[in-house]
Amino acid sequence: MAKAPIQAEEIILDVPLTEALSERYLSYALSTIMSRSLPDVRDGLKPVHRRVLYAMYQLKLNPNQSPKKCARVVGDVIGKFHPHGDQSVYDALVRLAQDFSVRYPLVDGQGNFGNIDGDNAAAMRYTESRMTETAIRLLEGIDQNAVDFRETYDGETLEPVVLPANFPNLLANGATGIAVGMATNIPPHNVFELCNAMLLILDGDPTVKDLMKVVKGPDFPTGGVLVESQDVITHAYETGRGSFRVRAKWEKEDLPQGQYQIVVTEIPYQVQKSKLIERIADLILSKKIPILDDVVDESTEDIRVVLTPKSRNIEPELLMGVLFKNCDLENRFSMNMNALDGGVLPKVMNLKEILQAFLKYRQNVLVRESHFRLEKVLHRLNVLEGYLVVYLNIDEVIRIIREEDNPKTSLMSTFSLNDVQAEAILNMRLRSLRKLEEMEIRTELDGLSKERDELQALIKSETKQWGVIRAQILQMQECYGLKTELGARRTKIGTAPEPVDVDFDQVMIEKEPISVVVSSKGWIRAMKGHGISKKDIKYKDGDKQGHLLETYTTEKILLLATNGRFYTLGGDKLPSGRGFGDPVRLMVDLPNEADIVDVLLYKPNERFLIASSDGRGFIVKSEDLLAQTKTGKQVLNVSGKVESSLCIEIKEDADSVAVMGQNRKLLVFALNEIPEMGRGKGVILQKYKDGGISDLKSFKMEQGLSYRYGAGETIVDDLLPWVGKRAQAGRLPPNGFPRNNKF
Repeated sequence: MAKAPIQAEEIILDVPLTEALSERYLSYALSTIMSRSLPDVRDGLKPVHRRVLYAMYQLKLNPNQSPKKCARVVGDVIGKFHPHGDQSVYDALVRLAQDFSVRYPLVDGQGNFGNIDGDNAAAMRYTESRMTETAIRLLEGIDQNAVDFRETYDGETLEPVVLPANFPNLLANGATGIAVGMATNIPPHNVFELCNAMLLILDGDPTVKDLMKVVKGPDFPTGGVLVESQDVITHAYETGRGSFRVRAKWEKEDLPQGQYQIVVTEIPYQVQKSKLIERIADLILSKKIPILDDVVDESTEDIRVVLTPKSRNIEPELLMGVLFKNCDLENRFSMNMNALDGGVLPKVMNLKEILQAFLKYRQNVLVRESHFRLEKVLHRLNVLEGYLVVYLNIDEVIRIIREEDNPKTSLMSTFSLNDVQAEAILNMRLRSLRKLEEMEIRTELDGLSKERDELQALIKSETKQWGVIRAQILQMQECYGLKTELGARRTKIGTAPEPVDVDFDQVMIEKEPISVVVSSKGWIRAMKGHGISKKDIKYKDGDKQGHLLETYTTEKILLLATNGRFYTLGGDKLPSGRGFGDPVRLMVDLPNEADIVDVLLYKPNERFLIASSDGRGFIVKSEDLLAQTKTGKQVLNVSGKVESSLCIEIKEDADSVAVMGQNRKLLVFALNEIPEMGRGKGVILQKYKDGGISDLKSFKMEQGLSYRYGAGETIVDDLLPWVGKRAQAGRLPPNGFPRNNKF
C-alpha cells in the first residue's frame, strides 16, 4: 500500500484584513510607480525601454550594423532582464521606432511597424531592428563606469540602474504612464530649443519665463499648430501641469470655376487618422455639419485628407472652425510633468527643475567617466614605465626569465618594479620585444601624462566640468540643428482662436453684391450689383426715390422707422429688383402711422448714435438693434419722430459730436457725454426753444469738422466758438454752412 504524501505544516497568521490589504497594496503601488509607469528624470526612460536598449547594445545593434529580428531582441529582454509577456515588450520596442509616436526615434525599424491610422505592427518574427544615433547617445559611456549596475531578477547578470543619457530624452521624446494614484503625460520638445535653455541655465539663474523665450512649447512628431495663449503655455511650464490645444494644419487649394477644397496635411498628436476620417464622415451623414460635402483620404507616406465644402461661398476659415469644434482636428493635450527624481521620488517638476536635474546628472556621469579613464591612464603609465625598464635592460630581463626559478620576484627586486609592471613584462610575447623602442614609449608616456593631469584637474574643478558639459550641449545642438531633418520644428506656434458660433442657414447663402432700394412710399427691392445710378432706378407713378444701400446677400439689413423701432431683414430675403419690389409692410409688422426713414447695414461690434427729432438721444450697440421677430425692436422711446439723419454710425476714432438744430444753431461737445444704452428716451443733446434736431455728425476733434460747401467740402479747424456741453443751445454755424442745415 502506497504511503500518503507528507503534508507541509500549515502556518496561519491572524492579521486584520485592512492591515494585510494595505501592506500588499502598498507593495503593488510602489512596484507600479518605480518599475513600470513613471520615467526617470535622468534618462527619461521607463524600465522596459531601458532594458530594450541595453539588450540591443549587448547584441551590438549599432546604426552601422545589420539589424536583427525583433524576436531575438525581445527574447533577450524577457530572458535576461524583464520577466513579463513578450507582446508587451515588443509593443514598447515598436513605439520607440514609430516616428509619429516619438519625436526622436530610438529604434530603427525594418518592416511593418504600424502607421498613423492605428494599424498594428507585423509580428516580431517578421520585423527587424537596430538602434539609432540618438539611442547611442543615451548609452554613451555605459562601459566606462558612468552608471551603477544591479543584479537582474534571477541574479545571473547585471543591468544598468539608469543609462548615461547624453541626450535630454525625458523632454525630447516625452512620456506617458498611469501608475497607482498618479500619472504622467509629458509632451515631446525640440532638442535645439532644449539645448538653448540648458545654455541659459549654465550662464545664470533664469526663471521659467526666461526659458520660455527659447522653448516655445511642445514640438509634436505629427506637427500641427499649437493654438494657446502664451500666458497659458508659460503657466503650464511654471507649475508642471496644464493643457494645450493642438489643431491640424491645413491649406486651401483653388479649383476651376471658383471652387476650392481644403487639404489637411498634419493632424494632432496621438490622433488616429482612420478614426478621425470616420468621425468626419459621420458628421456629414448625420448632417450635423451641412456646409461640408465630402471627405476623402488621399494619404500616401504623407498625410493628405481632402475636405470638400457644399458651396464655394463658404469661407474656409469658417468651415474649419466648425470642424475643429466637432472632431479631433483639434485635440487637447493635458500635460503632467511627473517623473522619478533621482530614480526614487515621484515629483511634478517644472521646466527648469527637469533641465537642472538632467544637467546635475550629466555632471555626475562626467565625473564618474573621468575617474574611470584616470584609472586606465594611471595603469597604462605604470605599465609603460615597466616597459622602459625592459628596453634599457633587455638582456638582463631575458636572462632572469630564462634562468630564475621565480622570475617575477627577481624582476621586482632587481629593477624595483611593482607587481603590475612585473606581470605586464612576463605577459609580453617575444614578437613584442622588437617593438620596444624608447622614443615610442616616451611619446606615449608624455601623452598619457598630459591626459592624467587634465583628468585630475577636471575632477577637482566644477568650472571645468561645466565647460565640458557646455561643449557637449553645443555639439548636440549642432547635430540636431534647426536646418537638419530631425531638428526642424514641426509644431507651429499659433494664437488662441475666437469661439465659433455658426448659423448654417446664413452660411449657405450665395454671396452676391446687391443694391437695396427703398422708395419714399415704402416699397423695397434688391437689384443685382453695385454702382447703380439713381437715375436708372424706376418707381411707380406717384412714388419717388427714397434710400439706396450697397451690400451683399449674406448681410443683414436694418430698417429704421419713425416710431423708433428697428426691423431686420436678410439680404437674401428681399424681393427681386426686376419689378418695383414689395411693400415693406408685407415683410415686417410696420404700423400704418410709421414710415421707414433709413436703411442701415448691420456690422458687428459697431456703435450708433440715435436721436428723435425733439433732441433726445443715446449711443447704442449694433447688436442691440437686431430684431428677432417681424414686429421689430423698440430702441428709442420717441416723443417726436425719428428722421433719416438722426441715426448715424460712430466712427472708430471719433471723440466729438456736432449737433445742428432746425433753428440753425450748431453745438459741438465730447462724445463721452452721451450715455450708452440698450433702449430708452436718451438724454437731451441740444436745447431748443422751437423746432428740433436737423442733423448729427461724429468726428475727431484733431481732424476738424467737415461739411458740404458748394460742389466740394470744407473743414473747420477752429471749433472753439461752438464747443460746449451737452444740452446747451449752441451758436450760429460758420459762414457758408448749407442752408438745409445738413452736414
